[in-house]
Amino acid sequence: MELKNRKIAIAGLGLIGGSLAKAFRKYCGCGVAGFDRDPAVLKAALACGAVTRAGTGRDLRGADLLCLCLYPGAAADFVEKHLGDIRPGCVVTDTCGVKAAVCRRLAPLAERGGFVFVGGHPMAGTEKRGFAASDADLFRGASCVLTPCGAPQSAVDLLKAAAGALGFGRVVLTTPEEHDRRIAFTSQLPHALACAYVMSPQCPRHAGFSGGSYRDVSRVANLNEALWAELFLENRGALVQELDRLTQNLTRIRNAVAAQDAETLRALLRRGRKIKEELRE
Repeated sequence: MELKNRKIAIAGLGLIGGSLAKAFRKYCGCGVAGFDRDPAVLKAALACGAVTRAGTGRDLRGADLLCLCLYPGAAADFVEKHLGDIRPGCVVTDTCGVKAAVCRRLAPLAERGGFVFVGGHPMAGTEKRGFAASDADLFRGASCVLTPCGAPQSAVDLLKAAAGALGFGRVVLTTPEEHDRRIAFTSQLPHALACAYVMSPQCPRHAGFSGGSYRDVSRVANLNEALWAELFLENRGALVQELDRLTQNLTRIRNAVAAQDAETLRALLRRGRKIKEELRE
């Protein structure tokens, strides 16, 4: 599907939105209208060519694809504010880390406004944030998760083509509910674990005694607490289940250590090793 002449609008030019803008410019040659509440961010995006213009209502009326790269609540708020400007037939997607809550608000808005909504979640990022950290190659080899929410196949095909052009390694189709169940384990739980880990009084004293294990576990504690608190709370049911499982498993290991029960401890550690070996990743 040809993307070169498509008109793209991106709301929110942080790490993900800025990277999408740069990727669309680099790999598709599309014109990109950018929206951001921070004038300095828009100025930087225009200066480096990530966007071709600061977005207006006119750009929304002409857009073929609108990407909402905002917090979950803010994504729906943006659409509500600009509902009269979004072109009927425009494909609207988001990049939020939760899908059920976003789809509940945006699917009815799509019906009212006549646009097409497909939930999206690019499985890419870094511990850095903001437009300054954005990178046209951020998505190379990553997964792109789509939750069609009843959208026509033509809209899904457009987003698949865009994902391929931007360098994503694969596109995964699922429901909002299944997305949120899985993301609670693969993304939200590690962020919660990293924050809990670095709260130890030993953390500031790690220098000289830490290596890859410390870096791997602690890296994502460098997060945006406003965003992640919203993500955690919007997906609280699935996340609490995963936190309970983690707590139970840590308690088993803790109790075996405290009781000097070497046999049970070896069995627990062996089980974890075998699960990881069988996954081969």
